[in-house]
Parts: sequence; structure tokens; C-alpha cells
Amino acid sequence: MRLTSFTDYGLRALMRMASAPEQVFSTAEIADEFKVSRNHLNKIMQRLAHHGIVETRKGMGGGAVLARPAAEIGLGEIVRLLEQDQVLVECFSPSGDCAVTPVCRLKHKLRAAEAAFLAECDRTTLADIALPARAPAIA
Repeated sequence: MRLTSFTDYGLRALMRMASAPEQVFSTAEIADEFKVSRNHLNKIMQRLAHHGIVETRKGMGGGAVLARPAAEIGLGEIVRLLEQDQVLVECFSPSGDCAVTPVCRLKHKLRAAEAAFLAECDRTTLADIALPARAPAIA
């Protein structure tokens, strides 16, 4: 299974945030660290905030923090949220039409594989995958 860059970038950001849960992180700071698009990361953070994974703060010193402890945020929850508009194969989409559907034995196997992948993700929390804390900058 291949995750989208939307999920990849979101996971990176959350892994960094979990390394210092009391710190407010700006999107620019995280985007610069991981060399990803700030605009793309802004969209990701908006979705995460809308669904209660992060809280955003506006103004001077604003940014995002985890909305709940990292140990209470499941990896499966994050993956499902960030991949919600993606399907593993076209025939999984509501409008998916496939000529072999009446006799296809692949679809069932792929559904089982996807379920196993998500079940494994459900056994992991954000605390389990937090990045090591960064050393403070020396002035």
C-alpha cells in the first residue's frame, strides 16, 4: 500500500509535534525542516485541526499543538483521516466500474490486505512513533 504525500507530510508533522507536545509549531517551521510545500502542509494542518488532532493558534507565536496526548492519537485514525478521499484501487470507489467485477477474486484479497494494514496501524499511537526531541539551538 502506498500512502499519498498528504498523509506522508501529515505524519511527519505529527511525529515532530509529538516529540515536543508542549511546543507550538508553525507550519513554516515544519515545512522547512522536512523540505515540503508550506501550502500543502497548511491544507493538511487544516484537516487535522478540523478533526481534533491538532489545535491551531493565530497571531504572534501562533501555530499548532497536539489537541490531545500523543498516546491517545492512533496511527490508524490519522491514516484514515488523511487518506479518506483515496481508494486503494479504482473498483473500491463508489463510482468504480470494472469489467471483471462479477468474477473478480482480487478485490476481496485487496480489501483484506487493506484491513490488515489499518489494523496494524491501530496498534500504534503517535507517541510510539514520535521523532527524537531536537537539541536546543546554541546561541
